[in-house]
Amino acid sequence: MIVPIALASTQGITYDIHIGTLPELIFDTSVVLVTNPTIAGYHLQTVLAHIKAKNINIVTIPDGEEYKTLETVENILNECFSHKLDRKSILIAFGGGVIGDMTGFAASLYQRGIDFIQIPTTLLSQVDASVGGKTGVNNKYGKNLIGAFYQPNAVYIDPEFLKTLPSREFSAGIAEMIKMAVMFDKEYFNFLEKTDLKEEFTLKKSIKRSVELKASVVNQDEKEAGIRAVLNYGHTFAHVIENETQYKKYLHGEAVSIGIVMANALAVELGLLSHKDALRVKLILEKVSLPTEYEIQNIDNFYEHFLLDKKSSRGNITFILPVGIGKHSVQTNIEEHRVKKVLANFGGIK
Repeated sequence: MIVPIALASTQGITYDIHIGTLPELIFDTSVVLVTNPTIAGYHLQTVLAHIKAKNINIVTIPDGEEYKTLETVENILNECFSHKLDRKSILIAFGGGVIGDMTGFAASLYQRGIDFIQIPTTLLSQVDASVGGKTGVNNKYGKNLIGAFYQPNAVYIDPEFLKTLPSREFSAGIAEMIKMAVMFDKEYFNFLEKTDLKEEFTLKKSIKRSVELKASVVNQDEKEAGIRAVLNYGHTFAHVIENETQYKKYLHGEAVSIGIVMANALAVELGLLSHKDALRVKLILEKVSLPTEYEIQNIDNFYEHFLLDKKSSRGNITFILPVGIGKHSVQTNIEEHRVKKVLANFGGIK
């Protein structure tokens, strides 16, 4: 299966997302493969057996969102310099979303930009993070506030890598699939509601649909000037949760799950979403063991963090909200007291 990316606003930027068994990858240049110890322990020999290059070097970085920093990116760049990479060399991101984001960012910086490819190994990165060219790191002010839009040359999604994925990581990826369905495709949501994603054919079909939806949005709006912002459904809340918990308590998809429930509560408050549909979304998240509750310690502080969100502008906070299931709305002028009312009563959807 191949899903093409062809960016409408950037002439000449096209690449393919391959879904299926990892093919042989042949490069007439030097390659640096970036991974972490967990992925390397399970799959490094497998992926190396599929790569032929002039020479290939492995860079292993620590595992976890808390290491998604400028310091780690600098370490990747130093490895590139030490292995004497040039502008024709290639970086390979072999891991989850953290690996992909940092490898892509390093590729955008090294000698002002070299090629890179994505081989995502988590469900979250396969259905979302590896597609679309968002790269970057976190800092003390928030998530992904430093980065660049920098497209890969190709993405290779092999569901076989998911067989060693812990159940918690698998569920975190499903949160992004649910996000896509609620925003864009009611039929897909109905399918996810009834299906068992542990079945191999069903999983592959669901990955393809999620990637198709993401690719369609990215093709229209590479740099999030319009419709691509809709992909941040749940994320405005989730990024605050991750920041407050120092990226240690929740996986990204788990924070997104809570953020989706918070966004839905706001949509119910505004009359955009029925109580019944909000409950349907909450139940499908809970069905795959995702968290849906979060205790806010300080509502004012939580709200202030929204102002650092990348979609916010001139003091106006942008919220991406569902209009029923399968449609969306971008809201920029919601009264502060209505948002805080929802935050104060979070968990009210029973």
